[in-house]
Amino acid sequence: MSINSLIGLKKLILGGYFVEKYEIGVNTLAVVGIGRNKAKIVESEEDLIVDIPAYEVMDHSCCYYGSSYSGRTKGSKEILKCEYKLPIIVEETREIIFFPTHSPSISGCIWISLENIDFVEGNQKQCNIVFKNGRKLSISRSKDSIENQLYRATRLKYLLSERKK
Repeated sequence: MSINSLIGLKKLILGGYFVEKYEIGVNTLAVVGIGRNKAKIVESEEDLIVDIPAYEVMDHSCCYYGSSYSGRTKGSKEILKCEYKLPIIVEETREIIFFPTHSPSISGCIWISLENIDFVEGNQKQCNIVFKNGRKLSISRSKDSIENQLYRATRLKYLLSERKK
């Protein structure tokens, strides 16, 4: 467990560590909203519970890397020319890009790491996101919906790389 990802380690709860703040990194697979005031962080090796909503985890992480959630969203809108369920670049140099499963304003929104996905399996009601390390995350969204979000995030990464040439 890296020092950068844990601040204020308090106690072990529900098979995961409870922390006050969290910065997304390359080992973060997903940020899962749990109600209005908590989020579950799914990492490569373990799960953590944070006492802030998923949206605030995203905003804090963007700020930690020198921007803000609103700035990253504005950039994604400009690059992709779309308005809703936008993927965001959390950290540009390591290409840490996350996309939402729902509107980010919904407390149950799940943010998924683009770079850590191996494949998506499922049907029109539920799907499993299978990560490169073999971990799975089951979500109540159709496979088509998640693949559409995966496409947007991949397109954002591609268009950004083209601008760097």
